Amino acid sequence: MTTRICIVRHGETDWNVERRIQGHTDVPLNATGRAQALAMAYNAGHHHFSAIYSSDLGRAMETALALAEREGLEVRPLPQLRERHYGIFQGITAAEGAELHPTAYGHYSARDPSYDFETGESLLGFAARVREAVDWMLRHHGGETICAVSHGGVLDVLYRQATGRPLDAPRDFVIPNCALNWFRSDTHGW
Repeated sequence: MTTRICIVRHGETDWNVERRIQGHTDVPLNATGRAQALAMAYNAGHHHFSAIYSSDLGRAMETALALAEREGLEVRPLPQLRERHYGIFQGITAAEGAELHPTAYGHYSARDPSYDFETGESLLGFAARVREAVDWMLRHHGGETICAVSHGGVLDVLYRQATGRPLDAPRDFVIPNCALNWFRSDTHGW
């Protein structure tokens, strides 16, 4: 039995444009992000989803609503689909992080899986949370096609899980806003 999950990164925010680290900060979509959400819902038109889940952050929920309205479904908030909590890096750019917190920036740029940004979440803890959320959706929607609107970090973790790439390897792939990213799970795995 194959379950298909379409994971969508939320639409653009002003902080995306400024390259600010959002994490759990609830930054709304900008005009481009709202247009991206509508285009995503249109592009997903030839798919039918049994359920639509979303991170509980506003930028993801607003993106998911565009698809839910087209599908005639309600968005089911799932807080475990939130972006990673970046602690002391939330609200700043990576360049500002390098200047303000050079030791933390070293951990950040090395993708240190155990580092938690002093008040945030380690990459290992974040990945475990994301996997737990997706495993829950798979248990509750076996054999169905579902959608989950989330964040770039969540997609990064899932891509690595599906391809067997380690969490600490540099990211060499792009995760655009509002793209449809398909994952399949069956008895053979991802």
